[in-house]
Amino acid sequence: MSIKFLYFDLGNVLLFFNHRLAAERLAKLANVDAESVFETIFRGDVNARCDGGLLSGPEFCLWFRERYDCRASDEAIVAASSDIFRVNPPMKAITSQLRAAGWRLGILSNTCDMHYDFFASGRYTTIPDAFDAVVLSYKLRLMKPDAPIYLEAANTAGVAPEEVFYCDDVPANVDGAKAAGFDAVLFTSAAQYAADARSRGIGFNY
Repeated sequence: MSIKFLYFDLGNVLLFFNHRLAAERLAKLANVDAESVFETIFRGDVNARCDGGLLSGPEFCLWFRERYDCRASDEAIVAASSDIFRVNPPMKAITSQLRAAGWRLGILSNTCDMHYDFFASGRYTTIPDAFDAVVLSYKLRLMKPDAPIYLEAANTAGVAPEEVFYCDDVPANVDGAKAAGFDAVLFTSAAQYAADARSRGIGFNY
């Protein structure tokens, strides 16, 4: 079956991110140690609860104020948590060229409402305007690497799972995509992605 739709992970594929930076900025708001914030939010279950749609942005802000006896505003907490991304320029070029060549593109990401609203606010011109489908864990309350989110992504794109080519920087998410029927590869670089795409007959100018 030929490839008809291309899905991309968001973090560390289309955009680089830095959870350490988020922890440092949040710690500064609360005047506490950054390592303890990192351990609680990113090595604990708080970040996963946000990505899974179990803790909304406003709920996270309330939790943060109560946990650290902090008076920072929602706006300040959201900015500290979310202004941690930068575009991966070669992948921006690749997605632009794929779109110009007529390929349909999508984002399939474990992310939270705070981060996605930040992406979609105009700071990153590739997000979400260049994509035909955007499938997000917090909206569905489904997360990679579990099969249902991949099947929902294929359904959203209007294609069979076998007609999807997908890349992700997390091996478990690649394995989950393959188990759901996707043709999936581990993302290591833009050059590697371009080579993997071309090997599947995905033509574009890059």
